[in-house]
Amino acid sequence: MAGNITLTIHHHGDRHTFAFPPDATISNLAEHIFSSLSIPQANQKFMITPRLGLLKFPFQNPLMPLTSLLNKKIVLLAPLPSELSALSEASAASKPRQRASPIKSATPARHRDWRKAQDEATYTIGTIVPLPYLPNPEKSRRFLERLSNDAGIKASMRKHKFSVGVLTEMNPAEHTTHESRTLGLNRNRGEAIELRLRTDAYDGYRDYKIIRKTLCHELAHNVFDEHDRNFWDLTKAIETEVEENDWRAGGHALTNQEFYNPDDSDVDGEHMDGGGWTGGEFVLGGNDTLTQGMATNGLGRRELMAQAAEERMKKHGDTSRRAGG
Repeated sequence: MAGNITLTIHHHGDRHTFAFPPDATISNLAEHIFSSLSIPQANQKFMITPRLGLLKFPFQNPLMPLTSLLNKKIVLLAPLPSELSALSEASAASKPRQRASPIKSATPARHRDWRKAQDEATYTIGTIVPLPYLPNPEKSRRFLERLSNDAGIKASMRKHKFSVGVLTEMNPAEHTTHESRTLGLNRNRGEAIELRLRTDAYDGYRDYKIIRKTLCHELAHNVFDEHDRNFWDLTKAIETEVEENDWRAGGHALTNQEFYNPDDSDVDGEHMDGGGWTGGEFVLGGNDTLTQGMATNGLGRRELMAQAAEERMKKHGDTSRRAGG
C-alpha cells in the first residue's frame, strides 16, 4: 500500500522485512512479530542502533512511532520458537511426577532457574576491554572477567537491574597526581566503568577484594552522581550484597594469589572517584589512549553491545541446533 513504511528485523542471523502503516507504533511491531514469528511479546527485546539502545516489552513508551526507527539497525534478541518449546518441555520435565504411593520423594527434581538466567543475560557487563598497550593485557582481561563473573557482583546487579556497557582498566599514570590516585570512574551512569587494576609501577596487580569494593562504589554511580547520603547508603547495600552472595567467602581460591599485592591496601591519598562522570559518549576507537592498538572501527558502546548480543544469540542458536541434532 502506498505510504507504508518498511522495517528490517535481524534475528539469529536472518533478516525479516515487514511493512507497516505510517502511524504504526512499537507495540504494533511486537504484535506483528508474535503473529509472524511466533515469539511472544514477553520474550521480545530490541537492540536499536545507533542511540536508542535496548527496548523491551512492555515498552516505556508503547506508542513510540515506528517512523523513529527508520534508517536504524534493529536486532531482535529473543529465542527461536523451537528453543522456547524446548524450555517449556524442560520446565515440565523438571516437575516431580505424581506417584500412586503416598510416600513423597525427599529430593525435589533439579531444574534451572530460567528467570535468573534471563536476568543475568540482561543485567550484566557487556564488553571486557583491557588496555592493549600495557604489559600482559590478557592477565588484565582475566582479572576483569573474574569481576564480571563474581557471584556477588552478579547477584547485586540482578537485584538493582544494573547494566554496564564496557568494563575496562584504568592507566595509573593518567589518574595519579602528587595528592591523590583515582581508583575508578563511571562514565554516563554505566556506559563504561574504569578500574585501577595495576600498581603504580606496573609490576603487579592490586588486591582483588579492594578492586571489587571499588566496583561496588562505581555501580552505585549508575543511580547517583553525587557522593551524598543516598549514594553512600546504596554503596553500602551493594557491598553487603556482594559479600553475602560470594559463595567462595571463607575459602582460599588459588587465583587470589595471582592478583595480590601485599603493599597495596589503604594507601594514603587514594580516592574512589570524583563522582559519576557525565558527558559525551564512551567510544572505542576514538581519540583516547584506551584505543591505542585496538581495531574497533570507531564503534560506540551501543553498537558494540548490539554486535556482541547478536553474536551471543548466534552461538546460542548453533549450540541448541547441535544439541537437538
